[in-house]
Amino acid sequence: MRKILFVCTGNTCRSPMAEAIFKYKSNNRYEVKSAGIFAHEGSLASSHSQEILKKEEIPLDHKSKQLTTELVAWSDLILTMGNSHKELILQRYPKSSGKVYTLKEFALNSKADIVDPFGGTLEVYEQTYQEIKEAVEKLIEKLDNLTNDQQEE
Repeated sequence: MRKILFVCTGNTCRSPMAEAIFKYKSNNRYEVKSAGIFAHEGSLASSHSQEILKKEEIPLDHKSKQLTTELVAWSDLILTMGNSHKELILQRYPKSSGKVYTLKEFALNSKADIVDPFGGTLEVYEQTYQEIKEAVEKLIEKLDNLTNDQQEE
């Protein structure tokens, strides 16, 4: 089973949404966690993130976690919300090279970041949700294809 780690800044907006959407859309076929580069341990997801996921009937059970050496070692694939997160992980954990990508880079072959909605309106969070959902759906498709290809070999 592939172990996926989503990473953003505080682990309260983007990466928890990505984790929840991924779990829901993949029917728990993969192990998935999220963390933040500068997270305060134990914080809840932002109220707007909670509200949007509830409206979409996507379960969320989340307390923020700081990115650690153990989480990096645990993961098969680390997907960040932005290029700055990716660069920081590669600086801190050079051995993670080869398994760290931005979500959009891996799923959509795009260099763009997922917009940080922190401090924004509900509408900004909804845009971020849609952006993450689109990328996560492509990600699952890609991972399923990789898994199927490996099983056929």
